[in-house]
Amino acid sequence: MRIAIAQQNYHIGNFDANLAKLLQGVTQAREQGADIVVFSELSVCGYPPRDFLEFRDFIRRSQEVIAALCAASSDIAIVVGAPTVNPDIEGKDLFNSAYFIAEGAVQHIAHKALLPTYDVLDEYRYFEPAKSFHTLTYKGYRIALTICEDIWNVGNENPLYTICPMDEMMSEQPQVMLNLSASPFSYTHAQARIDTLRANVERYRVPIFYVNCVGAQTELLFDGGSLVMNDSSTVIAELPYFVEAVQTFDLEPLIGSSPTDDCVRDKEKMPLIYEALTMGIRDYFAKLNFRQAILGLSGGIDSALVLALACDALGADNVRAVLMPSQFSSDHSVNDAMRMVHTLGCQHDIIAIKPIFESFTTALEPQFAGTTFNITEENLQARIRANLLMALSNKFGYILLNTSNKSEAAVGYGTLYGDMAGGLSVIGDVYKTEVYALSRYVNQRHGQEIIPENIITKAPSAELRPNQKDSDSLPEYDQLDRVLYQYIECRKGPNSLIEMGFDRALVEKTLRLVNINEYKRHQTPPILRISPKAFGSGRRLPIVGKYLS
Repeated sequence: MRIAIAQQNYHIGNFDANLAKLLQGVTQAREQGADIVVFSELSVCGYPPRDFLEFRDFIRRSQEVIAALCAASSDIAIVVGAPTVNPDIEGKDLFNSAYFIAEGAVQHIAHKALLPTYDVLDEYRYFEPAKSFHTLTYKGYRIALTICEDIWNVGNENPLYTICPMDEMMSEQPQVMLNLSASPFSYTHAQARIDTLRANVERYRVPIFYVNCVGAQTELLFDGGSLVMNDSSTVIAELPYFVEAVQTFDLEPLIGSSPTDDCVRDKEKMPLIYEALTMGIRDYFAKLNFRQAILGLSGGIDSALVLALACDALGADNVRAVLMPSQFSSDHSVNDAMRMVHTLGCQHDIIAIKPIFESFTTALEPQFAGTTFNITEENLQARIRANLLMALSNKFGYILLNTSNKSEAAVGYGTLYGDMAGGLSVIGDVYKTEVYALSRYVNQRHGQEIIPENIITKAPSAELRPNQKDSDSLPEYDQLDRVLYQYIECRKGPNSLIEMGFDRALVEKTLRLVNINEYKRHQTPPILRISPKAFGSGRRLPIVGKYLS
């Protein structure tokens, strides 16, 4: 028997486009001689549909797609994910289900049992967990259908859950497992995925066909990387990251196999992050039916990196960079920015903000009398720039890209309604030290100096007052980022951090800055998620909380 895995990019709620894509996958699998084609979790409607699931019409449209797939299944079996109505009045209204469709009809439905409710995942809000588990038989093979998280509790060892679907089905002696997933990307997740599949195979001794979706759904990025593993836990194939693919495999050689070398792809951090962010930009624009982006280009490394990523994602013709120098902007920053736009060939403007800034300070002179220049005047410059960018955005239909990094977002080193404005935060999950590494990777990838070396090597500065440097207000980024990573990603509190050897003053200052600036992060644009713990829906802290402040 031949099984195809279809790694595709869906659009949440766009049922016509999703059906067309599914049917295209069926056609490709059929042309490759497949007997079964397997799609990803909730592929009919796109993942995560969130509160769309509360609309009856959304469920009705999902079922219409299932009916259309039934009509296409006369000579090939189709395995697809869709929401299913729970007939029992008790419990949640829906199941998260995998449909096995063949010979013009639904032959089997498996419901998801393990419903993740952590980080960015919130499935128990909508779905009832499965309580019974059975295999199905097709063309003489017993098949176990599982959905994403169902394989992440091997041997019931995950303390989040009390049941293991595959343990329940092993009494029926399945010969192969099909897993439909929608597993969000982080730069650590690809290897964890392989490790989890290997743990399943080592326990159950059956080959696995793991199908993950690809594409961006606002801030959530899906990397694909679908896998086939034989019953000796060798990775037979790992599909490409961040692109669609359909590939067919013979099942028979995967059963009773001997261990061989894994066939896996490279998982270097910076290439993965680069591909994730460019895909995230591209899909955000395409799925919102926008084409062009605008951003403020300061001559600093953050805006330079975002400009490079945006041009790679959308094409330089679709990106407009606006230089807005003030009386505090250095000549080398303007020159570096101009050099970059000429290298990329993108649109650019230069709008000096000194006259606008002076008109504001003149208007406020009676109220500001007797005070000295401070953060107020610094923020005024940032908000002037944001107003100019939004005026161009409104007039010409651009999406404004936010250029703040994760370190700045963490400690509140940014101006609300100023440099924190935008429709999409591109590098808000990339620490400052990672910004430098990613910038060097961009140049390496292009084989030329896209981001000028001077931008990468000079001391970072907001240039909002004379001779300003970030280090005037913040610890050096190599120290700061190590504390932030342990606090945000690893959830280490102050005592633990100090016990790890971090300076007490550094820890107390950093954690205080992170916690008192929660209110700012609640007002920022969606952040493309590339880490195991990003700001946004996956990190929910109270604005008025006192703990650890």
